[in-house]
Amino acid sequence: MPKSFEDSFIKVAGLIGGPEYMIVAKALSTAENSTDEEIAELTELKINIVRKSLYDLFGRSLITGTRVRDLKRGWFVYRWKAQHDQVEPFVERQKKKAATRLKQRLNYEFVNEFYHCGNPTCIKYTFDSAVQVAFKCQVCNLTLNLYDNSDLKKALDFKIKEITTEDDTD
Repeated sequence: MPKSFEDSFIKVAGLIGGPEYMIVAKALSTAENSTDEEIAELTELKINIVRKSLYDLFGRSLITGTRVRDLKRGWFVYRWKAQHDQVEPFVERQKKKAATRLKQRLNYEFVNEFYHCGNPTCIKYTFDSAVQVAFKCQVCNLTLNLYDNSDLKKALDFKIKEITTEDDTD
């Protein structure tokens, strides 16, 4: 069954900011063109939490705000509206950013030779770093040995392919 834009909007909001963002996103989906105060009243969330959520979602172009004059009070307020059509482009941008970072890390793993003491809580050293510390771990003082990072390179490559390959089964 295909997912609706509303469900994906709420889900993405939750991934960005957690349960409070999901509550705000649900409110925006049911009460379009609401002010921050109306959303706070509807959701029973504190106004500062609602505003933080709205500004964050606005900054990511997932919602729009229209400035209007509040006739009762005489000052300007924003009426917020979800941009359901921006969810998919937002997700695609995030996937591209993640793939780029993973490709950079994979390249780093390929161009460097690493050394490690074998202790899982200690860091791994590049060759240059290992030379500077005379091949002694600075945490546990054990000798640093050549580290096989082939499993990490395979995992990074797998994740890059997973992110960049379109999955037509959704």
